[in-house]
Amino acid sequence: MSFGSRDLAGLRATLLAVALMLVSGGLAILSSRDRIVTARAAFSAARAERNEIDGKLRRMRGEEHEIRWKATLFKRLEERGVVGEERRLEWAELLEDIRDQYRLIEVRYEFAPPRALGGDQAGRFGPHASAMRLRAPLLHEEDLIRLLDELRRRARALIRVRYCDVTRRKGVDDALQGSLRADCLIDWITLREAGKDKGGAE
Repeated sequence: MSFGSRDLAGLRATLLAVALMLVSGGLAILSSRDRIVTARAAFSAARAERNEIDGKLRRMRGEEHEIRWKATLFKRLEERGVVGEERRLEWAELLEDIRDQYRLIEVRYEFAPPRALGGDQAGRFGPHASAMRLRAPLLHEEDLIRLLDELRRRARALIRVRYCDVTRRKGVDDALQGSLRADCLIDWITLREAGKDKGGAE
């Protein structure tokens, strides 16, 4: 079998067509790879942006919850009378009322000047404490427990007992005079506007 010039020309045309098809296929593959890489990069960027937005939303929700919690707490403290200037006259009357209510023998107390408590004082209101030294003869330890419970329940301040020592009184034979003595240091805590460090009484 012999090839003529016409057959050779046809073969060349076929080979050229095959070569063009191969080049076109290669270009299509390269283009597809570029599109895949671009799509993956766009997907990663979109996912990172979504994660960032989700993180911001979570932080905003957490901050909103914290703000609502603080506002509720502040309102409760305000309703209880903890917010504002200290009320030493009311505190003294409360101590006398508790003494009479539980028929305590005697309650002696002395307030120290108020002081700002440590911590973040950047807000409008900051915690202040007035330390009170309390001494009282007791018939039994339950008298002291009742006194402290009543203070925590009724005081227009937050009550923090720093310490309470109960000792036996020397030279007291009559139980009705109180054979025990309480010696306590108690903080009366209020929320006051920043910069107002001087105590007041109502």
